[in-house]
Amino acid sequence: MGFVLELWTFMKVRKKFWLLPIFVMMAIFGGLVVLSQGSAVAPFIYTIF
Repeated sequence: MGFVLELWTFMKVRKKFWLLPIFVMMAIFGGLVVLSQGSAVAPFIYTIF
């Protein structure tokens, strides 16, 4: 949790809020990769791409 707080502080101080959508999309795709590793969700994720 410290990483997220530090990242938010960096974006707030440096006015780099445009980075937020990039990190959110990376987190979503990372979650999809974790979910697709040998689960029943994998066939549905593969049809999206």
